[in-house]
Amino acid sequence: MKIMVSITLVFLVFFFAYVEGNSQKDDDFIFNGFKGANLSMDGSSIITPNGLLQLTNQTGYIIGHAFYPSPINMFIEQNSSNTSTVSSFSTSFVFGIIPSDLKQGGGHGFAFAISPDSKLSGSSSSHFLGLFNDANNGNPMNHVFAVEFDTVGAAGGFGDHDSNHVGIDVNGLNSIAQEPATMTMENGEPIKVWIEYDGVHKHINVTLSPLDVPRPSKPLLSEPLDLSKTLIDSMYVGFSASTAKLASSHYILGWSFRLNGTAKEIESSLLPSLPQVKSPGDSKRHAALALIPATFLVIAVVALWYMYRMRKKRQEESLEDWELDCPHRFGYKDLHIATKGFKASEVIGIGGFGTVYKGVLPKTGEQIAVKRILHGSRQGVREFVAEIESLGRLRHKNLVHLLGWCKRNEDLLLVYDFIPNGSLDLFLLIRQDNFVLSWEKRFKIVRGIASALLYLHQDWEQVVVHRDIKASNILLDVDMNGRLGDFGLARLYDHGENPRTTHVVGTLGYIAPELSRTGKATVRTDVFAYGTLLLVVACGKRPVDPVVGHSTLLDWVTECYHADRVMDVVDPKLNSAYVIEEMEMVLKLGLLCSNWNPESRPSMRQVMRFLDGDDPLPTDGIATDAYLHSQHFKSIFGDVELKNVITSHSQSSSIGPVSTNSFEGGR
Repeated sequence: MKIMVSITLVFLVFFFAYVEGNSQKDDDFIFNGFKGANLSMDGSSIITPNGLLQLTNQTGYIIGHAFYPSPINMFIEQNSSNTSTVSSFSTSFVFGIIPSDLKQGGGHGFAFAISPDSKLSGSSSSHFLGLFNDANNGNPMNHVFAVEFDTVGAAGGFGDHDSNHVGIDVNGLNSIAQEPATMTMENGEPIKVWIEYDGVHKHINVTLSPLDVPRPSKPLLSEPLDLSKTLIDSMYVGFSASTAKLASSHYILGWSFRLNGTAKEIESSLLPSLPQVKSPGDSKRHAALALIPATFLVIAVVALWYMYRMRKKRQEESLEDWELDCPHRFGYKDLHIATKGFKASEVIGIGGFGTVYKGVLPKTGEQIAVKRILHGSRQGVREFVAEIESLGRLRHKNLVHLLGWCKRNEDLLLVYDFIPNGSLDLFLLIRQDNFVLSWEKRFKIVRGIASALLYLHQDWEQVVVHRDIKASNILLDVDMNGRLGDFGLARLYDHGENPRTTHVVGTLGYIAPELSRTGKATVRTDVFAYGTLLLVVACGKRPVDPVVGHSTLLDWVTECYHADRVMDVVDPKLNSAYVIEEMEMVLKLGLLCSNWNPESRPSMRQVMRFLDGDDPLPTDGIATDAYLHSQHFKSIFGDVELKNVITSHSQSSSIGPVSTNSFEGGR
C-alpha cells in the first residue's frame, strides 16, 4: 500500500510539473535568434539561414506576418465589480531595418501586435503596416493592439508627426500616442525595445535604445491605457510589416515575452548578425574595384589551371610494361573514389604496416577494405607484386580474399573483401557489453581457421606461411564464420623447398620460440600461433596478459595442466555452457600445438582430425616447460624487464582485415 501511495505521489508531482511547464510555454518564451523556431508565418516572412526573422524583403507592396504559434489566454479575471481585467505583460525584442536606398529611405515600417488572428486576413501593405485596410481601420471590433515603428509618417494620412516615430495603436493606425524615435530606425543597426503593460494600474511604457547602449531610465512613451475593452480571451502575439513603392527589409533578431512578469533578458552575444548596409555608391565602387584586378584574376586562373594540370599529371599512374600484364590490378583512381579520397572518416584500422580504409567500388558498388602501405621492403616491387598475385588466387571459405592490388609511386594498396562483423578479438576481448560469444560459435571458428591453414600449408599449389595468426586477424562474416585475413606478412615457397631466412615478425605471444634463433618462418611456426589462438578462444584472455599472474597465457595453462586442473582456465563468461569434452580437447590441443619443440607439433591435417574426433589426442608433448617460454621472451627482448613488455603489448586495437598490433613494422 505504501508503495502504491509513493508511486501515486511521484506521478502527481511529474504530472503537475508537466502541466505547469506547458502552461508557461505559451505565455513565457524567449528566442535568442530564430534557428529552428516554430512560428506562424505568412506573406514574405522567412527565417534566414543564420537565424534572422525577416518580415519583408526589399520588394515593393508586400506584407509579412510572424506570430507565436499558440494563442495566449490574456488572463482576463473577474473582480468584485464583475469587470474584466487584462493581465500585465512584458515583451522585449531586437529589430533592424535596412532600406533599399539609404539616400531616399525605405518603407513603410513594422509593428508589434496583439491580435485575435495570426493571419490578419485582408490587411493592406504600405502605410497600413499589414495590420488593417481602408474598410476596417479604426473599427473597435478589430480587437487589435499594436506598437508601430513607422519610417514613412505623414504620407499615410493618420496624423503622424514625422517619418521616424513610435506610436501606440488600438484597432487602427491613428495612434493614441506617438513620439519621434531618439535614433534613426532605418540605419541598419540593431535596436532593442521594451514594451511593458501594467494591467493593475492600466498603464503602458515603450522604451528603445541601440543594442549596445544600456536601457534608458525614461521610457520614450508612457501612457495610461486600459486594454480590457480591446483584447479578448485568446490572443496571438507577434509582428507585422509591409512595404510600398519604397521598400525595406525588416528583421527581428531576438524576442522574449512573458505574461504577469518581466520578460527574460535577451542574450546579445547569441543574436544573429544583420546584413551589411550598402550605401548608394557601393555598387559603382564595387564595379570599379572588380575591374582593377581583372588582369590579375585572369593570370591567377591561368596559373591555377596550369598547377592543376601538373598535379593531375603527377597523380597519373606511370605503369611499367610488366605491370600491364598482371591481373588483379585496380586503378588508383577507382580506389581513391571508393575510399572518398582516403578520407579519415573511412579509416577502419591503423597499424605498423599501414592504414585500412573501408570503400565502395564506384563501378560495381562492391564493399571493399583497402590497406595502404608505404613500401619499405628489401625485396623488389616486382617480386612483391608477383607474390601478391599468387596470394590473390587463394580461394577458401575461411579466408579473407585478397581481391587485388595497386601501386602508385611508393604506395602499395592491397584490396580485400570487406567483412562487416569485425575481428574475433573484438567479440572475445574488447567489447564491454554483456555479449558472450557462445562455445558453439567459438568451436566453429577455430575449426574453420584450422581448415584454412590446412589449405594454405598442404592443399594449395604452393606452401603459404601466414606468419601473423592471431585473434585480431580473424574476421567474422555475417554468419559468424571465422575468416583468416591479413596476408601482409605471408611467405610462399614451393612444396619440398626450404623456407628462406627472414626477419622475426608477428605479434607478441603468438611468435614461435625457434623464430628468434633461426629466423625461418615455417608451417610449424604457424601451428604454434594457432595453438596460442586455441588457448585465447577457450580462456577469453590475451596471450600476454598480466592479469593471470604469469608471463604468458601459455605458462598459466601449462601450470594448470600439470596440476591436473586445466579446466580452471576456461573463460568464466561461458558460465559452463560448453561441451566439456570439446573444451578439454581444445585446451590440450592448444598446448600440443604450442610445444617448445617444433617437431612435436602436429600438422594442420592432424589438427583437423583431432578437432573432428577422427583421432585421439596423444598424451606426450601436450605441455612444455614454462621456464623455456620465459627464456624465449628474453631471447627476443634481452634484459628488458618482462612485465614492462607485457604491459606495453597487452592491448590490441586491430579492426578489419589486416594486422594492427605486430612486432615488426614492415614487410
